[in-house]
Amino acid sequence: MRIRESQRTDIRLGSHSTAAWIYPDERRRRPLLMVHGFRGDHHGMDLIAGSITDREVIVPDLPGFGLTAPLDSGSSLSAFVDHLLALRAEVGRQRGVTPILVGHSFGSILVSHLAASHRDVVDELVLINPITSPALEGPARFLTAVTRAYYALGARLPERAGRSLLSNPVIVRAMSVAMATTRDPGLRSYIHDQHSRHFSSFADRASLSEAFATSVAHTVTEVADHLSMPTLVIAGDQDAIAPIGPTRAFVEKLPDVEFVELDGVGHLVHYERSEEAASAIMDFCHRRIDR
Repeated sequence: MRIRESQRTDIRLGSHSTAAWIYPDERRRRPLLMVHGFRGDHHGMDLIAGSITDREVIVPDLPGFGLTAPLDSGSSLSAFVDHLLALRAEVGRQRGVTPILVGHSFGSILVSHLAASHRDVVDELVLINPITSPALEGPARFLTAVTRAYYALGARLPERAGRSLLSNPVIVRAMSVAMATTRDPGLRSYIHDQHSRHFSSFADRASLSEAFATSVAHTVTEVADHLSMPTLVIAGDQDAIAPIGPTRAFVEKLPDVEFVELDGVGHLVHYERSEEAASAIMDFCHRRIDR
């Protein structure tokens, strides 16, 4: 598997600077702007972004994660959406063409709400492992409540103890083991290493706790009626975080959708089936956008 290398850049929006990684390409097609999931950073999208061979890809660290500082306006849904809207506009200004929005997991919530509230400027959308089930309802609500208490405690404890709890390697590994579905030992090792190295690269405990609250309070389903643009949805049929049943129901509500359902994979499509996801994105762009 040959992965394109990325180049670090910083995108300034007023007084705030967003760290981003660019996978360059000389073709003059519209680029992709990829938004990673909760607690991750740009590294999580590396395999997909590096496998896109027909256009430029830009992957920022979300505010409060990786090398991007939190927003002064906080980590609410509206704060993230406003930031991504401005970031998309700035990338478009620099390149003379607006980028195509791609969101994975928590990123799917952010880009779908952006698209729904700004349908006049968002012409298409790509969602990977979209969050289609309310975390505060259904069979996962108890686990969500426990996790919420975990983040709240991490925010309340003294700095050293709180960060130690939130970055605890045993908890991070348990999460990684629970989400990985691949039986390939090399790939499992890579996934665990990625989570170990990058899952705790959050800026501070307060913004992390607020971002978690945002992540469990919203879904893409909330705005399904407003997603009238051509949309590509990529999901795994073994996804325990975003079960495939609600995802299929979400897809049925969209008027102009292409659905790629991958068998035998869960919430880590971006690691376990990155080449298939990249191929689906390139095919979608070729058929629906580069005409």
